[in-house]
Amino acid sequence: MKVLFAICFIFLSALASAQVQFQSGKKSFTDFLRENTIYPSFSKANCIQGTVSISFKLDGRGNIYSSKVSKGILTDLDDEALRLVRLSSGKWQVPSGYDTTTAVVIPVNFKLEGFNCEGKSSAAIEAAIRAYQSEEALTNSVINFYKNIDQAKPGQEVQFITIKRQLGIDDEYFNSRIETGLQKIKQGDKQGACEDFSFVKNMGSNLADAYLSKYCK
Repeated sequence: MKVLFAICFIFLSALASAQVQFQSGKKSFTDFLRENTIYPSFSKANCIQGTVSISFKLDGRGNIYSSKVSKGILTDLDDEALRLVRLSSGKWQVPSGYDTTTAVVIPVNFKLEGFNCEGKSSAAIEAAIRAYQSEEALTNSVINFYKNIDQAKPGQEVQFITIKRQLGIDDEYFNSRIETGLQKIKQGDKQGACEDFSFVKNMGSNLADAYLSKYCK
């Protein structure tokens, strides 16, 4: 049996009262989200689901600015929800006289089906979220090291190679991250893709250098 996952999105009626409308051919905003979501690997593997609220403002041309996570889950779902909303920039119709300082809040609800998540306990999910935060701190320490590697002491890199192994960050992971970046390129999300390619480089690998040169000049 093929394993599938479904992603559900809730779109606040507040947008109607704000008199702004999403316009991308005949697609609704819900369709746009569903078609462009790349369910993050950590949250998918650990059955992490829920709602991420994104706050943003629109200029007179329907471009998004001041976007941020107003209420999140503290995992990679936060980043994906923010990326999706930013990807919709320029696809909004803003009426004449619209107050461009008005903040709009959209809840993006992530839900998995077909991954045997029904029996996953809340305690296990909470533990996974804490693990994600702990790993994120270690990952940031590795990135900081490689960004400043010219200041490293002799032999210091060995410590950070060990941390990468502990985190399961190897060439297979880097290639997976690059593939995700290429998916984002196909969606027109150059910023998101370049963030993935830069992550690979900033973790001490040259596997994404060609893509950085091609797409992120």
